Amino acid sequence: MLTHRKKQIHLFTGQLPLLISSAIFLMLVLGYIGVTPRAHAQSSGKIQELTGQIDPGGVIVYQLVDLSQGQTIYVYITGTSGDLDPTVVLLDDTVDPVVTRENYRTAVSEAIAAGQDPTIAVPEIADQMFLAWDDDSGSGYDGALAYTVEADGTYLLAIGSTPQRETLGQYQLLIGVDAPEVLTGEADPTGDIIATFEGDLSRFETAVQEITGTLSVENPSTFYTLKDLKPGDTLYAFVEATSGNLRPVIILEDFGEKPIRTGNFLGEDNEGQVEFTFDQEARNYRLNLSSCCEGEQLGVGDYRLLVGINAPEVLSGVATPTDNTVVEEPIAVQIGLKMQQITSVDQISENFGVVASMQMRWQDPKLAFNPDSCNCRFKTFNGNAFVNFANQNEITWPEFTLFNQQGRRDTQNQVVVVLASGEAIYVERFSATLQAPDFDFRPFPFDTQQFFIRIDSLFPEEFFVFSELEGFSELGEQLGEEEWIITDFDTAITTEIASTQSLTSRFSFGFEAERHISFYVIRVFIPILIILIVSWFTFFLKDYSKRVDVSAGNLLLFIAFNFTISGDLPRLGYLTFLDTVLITTFIVTGLVVAFNVLLRRLELSGRVELAQRIDRYTIWAYPLAYLIGLGLVTWLSD
Repeated sequence: MLTHRKKQIHLFTGQLPLLISSAIFLMLVLGYIGVTPRAHAQSSGKIQELTGQIDPGGVIVYQLVDLSQGQTIYVYITGTSGDLDPTVVLLDDTVDPVVTRENYRTAVSEAIAAGQDPTIAVPEIADQMFLAWDDDSGSGYDGALAYTVEADGTYLLAIGSTPQRETLGQYQLLIGVDAPEVLTGEADPTGDIIATFEGDLSRFETAVQEITGTLSVENPSTFYTLKDLKPGDTLYAFVEATSGNLRPVIILEDFGEKPIRTGNFLGEDNEGQVEFTFDQEARNYRLNLSSCCEGEQLGVGDYRLLVGINAPEVLSGVATPTDNTVVEEPIAVQIGLKMQQITSVDQISENFGVVASMQMRWQDPKLAFNPDSCNCRFKTFNGNAFVNFANQNEITWPEFTLFNQQGRRDTQNQVVVVLASGEAIYVERFSATLQAPDFDFRPFPFDTQQFFIRIDSLFPEEFFVFSELEGFSELGEQLGEEEWIITDFDTAITTEIASTQSLTSRFSFGFEAERHISFYVIRVFIPILIILIVSWFTFFLKDYSKRVDVSAGNLLLFIAFNFTISGDLPRLGYLTFLDTVLITTFIVTGLVVAFNVLLRRLELSGRVELAQRIDRYTIWAYPLAYLIGLGLVTWLSD
């Protein structure tokens, strides 16, 4: 609703000189006797202060009794929490304020549908239907109005959210009779009773919600946190087993885990009920569901929970769910990650370093604020400012940990943007060293390794549930890692029992990487192949002593290769592909040394012809021995 002042206030017209003279005289007298005047001088009128809360779709009605013709009613309303943008309407007591509000909204919708300018149609319709009304005549989005009573009688004052958008929160209401200082929004109450709350005419939040779930041996209980409830609200809850041998127990607990009401406490039935009327404001109350009973008799299965506020039909097990919810549903947290750099891959320690940016988005009504409180569309918190803000206001936010983090996480930038609607955007750029326990070096150096960044919620899924932030997660174009080629990445949301021993959400950013094979081909395989070819050429020599020297030298070279390569890997309990190659060269080269020594001994013993006859087969047996040895060692290493 656009800002509109229903009535012009003419209280000071024609009286300004007299008021100024009186004010000067009063200041002189007070200054003479040494008395400090009050910041807000009181008139001879009556002033009353009221507070309360407006829920979505709610209308709060007060009755103004025994007003006399000529009296002036002053009203000022301020939203004190949430994003409440209040509207105040004055009616006579012959109308139903809820019906009137719906008729008003219908008329406005029809006018807009007919092509009328909303800025003209809205105030015209309000003028026709209400005695007086206001949306934004006070400071910012505060409502303020003044109305001179035209006839003796009883009047109704209705307050609710601005029709422009659905807002909610607590309010402070000042009502005055012949007390114009109320319009400043800071008048002091006089103790008089002007308005009385009309519960029968007010429209409270009526809500019904249906929830389904499963209780199992691994997860035999769960809980649902109720929304804040007002004095006079009645909670109704009905739970029934829908499969298995489940016998659900339902318990209403307060903020101190003290049982208030129980249903099916002994677990004798497959359903339970709870009913309780609150005589004071209720915050952080819970409905606990558990499976009866202990040990081998524990029942498991699916359940259906029907819970309602001011909806007694819930106890029958048959009630139509409404748009308004009853329990604080787990807040959906959209999460994504951009991996921008790989700072290192330490194969020996089996970890890797990354620089990444993550983002989380969620909406919490507790974060909502009235834009006129700061003349801003959003608030920005840098560093730990948001954490401090959340702690001071007792707001739970989706705190997280890097599950496979080693050491500390260095945060380079951290900012939280909170919109007036309660939507929050958390952005952090960080660097960290992460464990990589999934390394498998068996195909080394032809291996493809899996890397993961695992982000765990610190709160159970009853509070926060992760979901994918579409289009955000990605790999950087220049990761800065030369040894590895990143081939693919994916993300996953899973439920894990982690540090808190509760079911929590986990976001996993995984990617695959394979090595640049050219390095190992040039530095390892080609030199080994050249050494083997050179060794093979020596079999064309008939000087067996020279052949012994060459093969022994080759054995030393392979040992040096082994030490060089083993320094790049941890002390594994299995053989890699490169290990099999080197072991094969060890065995075959060792056999070649022994073979050449044998031929040399035959030569020295005068059996040259036998040595030459045996030596004829070595030309083709030498490469064959390597192939057989490589295959045998590979088979044994699997």
